[in-house]
Amino acid sequence: MTKIELHEQMVAAMKAREKTRLAIIRLVMAEVKNVEINERRDASEEDVNNMIKRLIKQTRETLEMSIKAANDDERTQTLTEQVAMLEAMLPEQVSGDALVALVEQVIAETGAATKRDMGKVMSALNAATGGNLDKAAAAREVGARLS
Repeated sequence: MTKIELHEQMVAAMKAREKTRLAIIRLVMAEVKNVEINERRDASEEDVNNMIKRLIKQTRETLEMSIKAANDDERTQTLTEQVAMLEAMLPEQVSGDALVALVEQVIAETGAATKRDMGKVMSALNAATGGNLDKAAAAREVGARLS
């Protein structure tokens, strides 16, 4: 997602009066602004996606703690909604048949043959998809194909 698309979503959330979605978008925009200020450059699409991924991770950790504490159902519900909203902002992840085909292609390109080459294959997969893949599923596929 680009910074412009993020801004357009913020405007749409304001018009629709979706307070939770607006708060999430503003949080992402603030993180992106911090990158721009700290690194003195415009935020790229990759920067925006990385901020969203980081916020998803933080929100999931908070959600897990909330579930373990089991003391506030409303907060747990809000956190669950926030994670869903953040995940919807990310591009579609490579999975299923597309992932299998990509794994086979990368293994052929890298010439990987043993499990020792798994890091090289995973690195190439990550680069090929821009990090938009289910790493656990990819690791299972790579492991199954390498001896």
